[in-house]
Amino acid sequence: MKKGKKLYEGKAKIIYATNDKNLVIQYFKDDATAFNNQKKTTIEGKGVLNNRISEHILSNLSQIGIKNHLVKRLNMREQIIKLVEIIPIEFIVRNVATGSITKRLGIEDGTVLKEPLIEYCLKDDKLGDPLISEEHILAFDWALKTEIDKVKKMILRINDFMIGMFRGVGIKLIDFKLEFGRIKIDGKNEVILADEISPDTCRLWDSITEKKLDKDRFRKDLGDLIPAYTEVAKRLGILHEQSNVSAVNVTKLSSVKRKKK
Repeated sequence: MKKGKKLYEGKAKIIYATNDKNLVIQYFKDDATAFNNQKKTTIEGKGVLNNRISEHILSNLSQIGIKNHLVKRLNMREQIIKLVEIIPIEFIVRNVATGSITKRLGIEDGTVLKEPLIEYCLKDDKLGDPLISEEHILAFDWALKTEIDKVKKMILRINDFMIGMFRGVGIKLIDFKLEFGRIKIDGKNEVILADEISPDTCRLWDSITEKKLDKDRFRKDLGDLIPAYTEVAKRLGILHEQSNVSAVNVTKLSSVKRKKK
């Protein structure tokens, strides 16, 4: 498949056209950002790990009937995905209270929620991705009521699956962000899961030590982001062939692969 012009560049990924109008190539960058891009740097190898982890999770979700944009992984940094019209909403799914919600509502950090909490944020970097209500979504036609109802059902299914998947490898799924897009399937508009699911978009804590294995290592200056992401990949069985390779060597490997492309 031929890679065409750049269609879009975000904080963590670049989207390229292909010779198929229904498919695009998604490239995972090494850029790390936090606090609405106020804090940013480049961490060599991050994109490689996010590509592999997201492919693994989306592939498994497909097997339980969650339609998503992934077609296949091309190489260390790229995936072929379906071209979708992104719904301009970030869906935040919380199982444990931490991060912004504890500051907004004065909730004790680490409080386990009785049920998953779904929050909505308008996907707009210039506005700081503000928290919104379902009423806002419907009032301003960002999505239909039927779409939101379907998305919420999908979210609960995704959450149940991911909690079990991560629990099986000794990781707590604290919270995560999802995005969805519209696509025509058999001539009808459908909403499917899009974007990525990775340690960039999830909070993941070790089940015993509660060590953070996600982007909070960058947000909170905890260091060792690549070893943490590598640990997630190894536990999921993605990097079993590299289980004896240090995080530094994984990073070097990704750099070599990039030069050969």
